Amino acid sequence: MDRSVVGLCILFTGYFLWCSDGLSDVYAKGHDGSTVSRLLSGGRGPGADDASCPAEEPCENTEQFDLCWGYEKGCTEERRLFVPRCDEPAKPWAQSMEAKHELFWNQGDFGYVKSVADSMMTLCEPKTKTDSFLKCSAHLRFCKAKHLYIDFRRFKEISQTEGRYRSFLEDVFHEGEVGGHCTLNAELLREHGDHKSPLQSWYAELEQFTQLDFRPTKKKHCDEIITKPTVFIKLDSGVNLYHHFCDFFNLYASQHANGSFSDDIYIVRWDTSYYPYPELFGDAWRAFSRHPLKRLADFEGKRVCFKDVVFPLLARMRHGLYYNTYLVPGCYGSGLMQAFSKHIIPRLGVWQDPSPPTTVRVTLLSRSTKHRRINNEEELVKAMKTVGFLDVRVVDYKYKVYPFLDQIQSSHNSDIFMGMHGSGLAHTIFLPDWAGVFEIYNTEDPRCYKDLARLRGVQYITWEDSNKLWKEAEGVHPTMGTPHAKFTNYSFDVEEFMRLVVNLADSVLERKMAVYSQKIL
Repeated sequence: MDRSVVGLCILFTGYFLWCSDGLSDVYAKGHDGSTVSRLLSGGRGPGADDASCPAEEPCENTEQFDLCWGYEKGCTEERRLFVPRCDEPAKPWAQSMEAKHELFWNQGDFGYVKSVADSMMTLCEPKTKTDSFLKCSAHLRFCKAKHLYIDFRRFKEISQTEGRYRSFLEDVFHEGEVGGHCTLNAELLREHGDHKSPLQSWYAELEQFTQLDFRPTKKKHCDEIITKPTVFIKLDSGVNLYHHFCDFFNLYASQHANGSFSDDIYIVRWDTSYYPYPELFGDAWRAFSRHPLKRLADFEGKRVCFKDVVFPLLARMRHGLYYNTYLVPGCYGSGLMQAFSKHIIPRLGVWQDPSPPTTVRVTLLSRSTKHRRINNEEELVKAMKTVGFLDVRVVDYKYKVYPFLDQIQSSHNSDIFMGMHGSGLAHTIFLPDWAGVFEIYNTEDPRCYKDLARLRGVQYITWEDSNKLWKEAEGVHPTMGTPHAKFTNYSFDVEEFMRLVVNLADSVLERKMAVYSQKIL
């Protein structure tokens, strides 16, 4: 590394040389044996792994490199860059601690990527190098294609089915309107349609994939030819940070499955409506593409031929990532989530400000919503400010006054991030490795942000003594009319609150000082 670089470089957990000026990690090895700096700065486009690793030739393995992600050929468990931690007995979930580690790795780590790669099958077989192909993982959760033909000439008609504009219309194509010049295994395609659902698989979009009698590479058959690698994506809620970053996390996992991290790609929002997509966190797309987001309506009335396409993993897959993920109790530290955090932060221009190693920066996320406010918030903040080594600030991440990138910058420079149950706690993703999360009260939803913190590998605590918190009123679900803990406001015992905060701060401070003791300047 060039030691003339200005910036604080910290050796994280013995593996990463991480620089506050946005430089990439330099120790890890990537999908094709390249360094993480190559992966984070952009590599090849979607499908390029097929070009560099033809089917008739074995791919280069990683045995010559020291570290690897875990899913590559020849990557042994001992050489995995990230190793999850388990601190509870193995049984009854596994027969040994080693088996428990592996179970967690397969559930929410790079083992999940490996399971996708291992299940890949060819649904439409090319006969020549210039032919099309379609390859998908089990249940059509992840697919990629070459020379894909899509006929959008009926788009306006199908998008207004029954007079309604709907984002995820199914069965939108007729035979011959989507396909490629290759030999189709129609029976195998049908066998993997069992997860057909808008945010669970791509079967609805590819069900009518047709074996064409022409090559979709000529203007004779294509009104528009897209040569730039293209990613189609179906999105969850763009106004909820937790759910929308599930989109981004799965997109990042798909980059691993595809073997490419280039940002010189088109991303097309698969939405069969004309409605604009309401999105509060659009700046995050910069981590994945240097080009504006496209939508299906942009191709209305055209026959479009795509040279190189990926259909990525989706946000609400059964036992997917990270929504609907079941995690074995007692394990934490997903390398996939840590790598995701370290991937997006430098690409978004976020940095770690140097801070005294003996100071704990505390960020309290305040709520100006109707429910889940802290009625004695000022009293709690005043109490924290009496502790000399705590640097306390209160933020309200209102998108109209607090731009999203500024929010990430704020959260990334927090040693403790705290707040009531709510999507704002998804800022856990952006915290430094030594940080802690305090979900002040989980409102009887114990797994959501605890599991996210476990994936990220940061310490998590929540309120422990229900006798030392008080409801403003009995919460009532607005549509069901039943009691619900999320729909009211709360006050908290100050002494109990401070006990929890100081204990967490002591743990965070110990980890922070351990990291800072390994500084490389």
